[in-house]
Amino acid sequence: MLLAAAVSAAPSALAAESSIRLVRLPSPASPLVTLRLVFQTGAADDEPGKEGLAELTAAMLGEGGTVKRTWSEVLDALYPMAAEIHVYGDKDAFVFTGTVHRDNLDAFAGLLADQILTPRFSVEDFTRIKQDALDAISKTLRGNDDEDLGKQALATLLYPGHPYGYPTRGTVAGVTATTLDDVKRFYAAHFTRDRLILGVAGGYPENFPAAYAARFAALPAAGNPRAQLAPPPKRKGLRFLMVEKPSLGNAISIGHPIDVTRQDDDFYPLFVAASYLGEHRTFTGVLMLNMRQKRGLNYGDYAYVENFIQEDWSTFPLPNIPRRQQHFEIWLRPVPPASAGFAIRQAIYETDKLIREGIPEAGFVATRQFLRNYVNLWAQDGSRRLGYAIDAAIYGKDIIAELKIRLPRMTKADVDRAVKRHLSTENLAVVVVGDKVTALAAALAAGRPTPIVYDTKDTPTEVLAEDKIIEMRPLPISAGDIKIVSAKTMFEK
Repeated sequence: MLLAAAVSAAPSALAAESSIRLVRLPSPASPLVTLRLVFQTGAADDEPGKEGLAELTAAMLGEGGTVKRTWSEVLDALYPMAAEIHVYGDKDAFVFTGTVHRDNLDAFAGLLADQILTPRFSVEDFTRIKQDALDAISKTLRGNDDEDLGKQALATLLYPGHPYGYPTRGTVAGVTATTLDDVKRFYAAHFTRDRLILGVAGGYPENFPAAYAARFAALPAAGNPRAQLAPPPKRKGLRFLMVEKPSLGNAISIGHPIDVTRQDDDFYPLFVAASYLGEHRTFTGVLMLNMRQKRGLNYGDYAYVENFIQEDWSTFPLPNIPRRQQHFEIWLRPVPPASAGFAIRQAIYETDKLIREGIPEAGFVATRQFLRNYVNLWAQDGSRRLGYAIDAAIYGKDIIAELKIRLPRMTKADVDRAVKRHLSTENLAVVVVGDKVTALAAALAAGRPTPIVYDTKDTPTEVLAEDKIIEMRPLPISAGDIKIVSAKTMFEK
């Protein structure tokens, strides 16, 4: 279903300038109905010194009580419906969603509407949610989630002084400084009709979407304007951030900002290039083939040309995490500390080869065919289909429909042009999270070789020969280009 046929303003009883955008995906035979409320507000709207305010506000709506019910009573009401309300978000959007059997649609829809329209904003809920946020930053992120810590640390290099440059959860100081009154004020200013896209998918009654959208006429028509984003600074040269913490493996993130999103034609051949380098949690990419399969270096090596947040334990991204600015990124997860320098050099080596030589014809054909089939899996249920339809309403282009149209006629030359135009290995930011980073920093700053350390014998001769080239690959950096910090200090302020 093309988005143009699925989106409308609703309902007609509202004035045109305050109408709620409504996305319908009917599936009359389905016994399930999914609701998605996407508000185009996020951490980009945080107040200075209150980093984490948007996340706290969304959590108070999605995980707090209402005027009618305490949070415990909300959970009790959801239980017999076998339903849940999920809330998540990023820099430019927050999502409230759930799927329910159509027999329980009215009851579930009423509960979800109450969460948004009549939040309780109790001290008890705020205390619990605020402590959860502080624990997520200071304990989970800094202590137990090296992969996400690497990703968030990379953002500090890509977006310094920018709302994309800290976790959506916020900073310890920002969350600590935020009060319940701040949350109430943010809610009134940003959870407004002009920010809302309401999506309904599945076997719902024909008149349900418009009638449900009418309930949200109770929200203010508009509030504060969206925060304007300065472009990320353009840096020259490589820069490294070493985040030191006890760990058996190093999590490595590499990247740089790019000036394309799904709205741009170049995004789609660039997307093919990233998939060729390494599709998330698949074994088709060059990085995965050359780093894991040939060398047994680590678990996973992937590339992205837009912000990626994995949906639960799937291989797929969450829908409805749109960003107005994007970046190219490589993840290497996890790497033995003794081989971390080699892994960095190899990731840059493989990317530079793609930029200089272009995508091989055979690799282009295989990647294009893989994506022509793989994109069908992104929207394999009603909830995900609805999510992508809402994303299309935000970007103005449906990524699945665009790829299905563009891939058959895309050429190797299209990919090569986009890669040369937007990707570079000369201005990369590199983050290493883990143990022994001080020794790694010294070796890189001194320009010393960083050979791979094999745990097994009988590596093919041609691989060993290439290893010698990679371990000596020049990295034009000095000690001044490398910063070493303790994980305990990350995202404190």
